Amino acid sequence: MKKIGLLAFLLFGYISVFAQQNQPVEMADFMRSSGKIYVVIACIVIIFTGLAIYLFSIDRRLRKIEKEK
Repeated sequence: MKKIGLLAFLLFGYISVFAQQNQPVEMADFMRSSGKIYVVIACIVIIFTGLAIYLFSIDRRLRKIEKEK
């Protein structure tokens, strides 16, 4: 039953990818032409960097607690 469900999910994903039309995204073109896309990318990079630093600090704390026990 799991195999049939997985097969149906993958088939649906395959069909939905090809069902989309190849139209350019107007918002992305506007942001790229005005230079605002770099601001968006910078914000995303800052957020992911902050999350990575936070996760590494939690990992170090947990490792320290595990060594104490």
